[in-house]
Amino acid sequence: MENLIKVGMADLQTSGHPCVLTTLGLGSCVGIALYDSNKKIIGLAHIMLPSSLQARNNSNIAKFADTGIVKMLNDMLKLGARKENIVAKLAGGAQMFAFSDSSDMMRIGARNVISSKEKLQELNIPIITEDTGGNYGRTIELFSEDGRLLIKTIGHGIKYI
Repeated sequence: MENLIKVGMADLQTSGHPCVLTTLGLGSCVGIALYDSNKKIIGLAHIMLPSSLQARNNSNIAKFADTGIVKMLNDMLKLGARKENIVAKLAGGAQMFAFSDSSDMMRIGARNVISSKEKLQELNIPIITEDTGGNYGRTIELFSEDGRLLIKTIGHGIKYI
């Protein structure tokens, strides 16, 4: 088995080849996978909230889409990745519970996806594929060998994107 590194909730990791980064139980959280195909450098963030600007305690930058993506990108660049070679894949952002109140505060999964996309666009990192939304959790594994993202679900099968 290749070097397997677990990414916790509100956590991020980066690594060179050979490596697999994995995170468990993405519900409304979003897994943001970054990959430099030339250098085979990968990064995976498990973000919980869309914006650090709306949080009182924002000391953990990996918890938020706006700050976590920037930190992960900088960590990858330190490992030798080149920004122009990096692409992104997104997974998660599910609506795990049915709320009678459909206010934006409750639509955390969708807001996490939107915020992640906005930050990646701002950084000029193309999103090449995504598996987001729905009402089920996901466990993902990102492979440094080729950037493939394995998505495991309960009741919705296993696939690569």
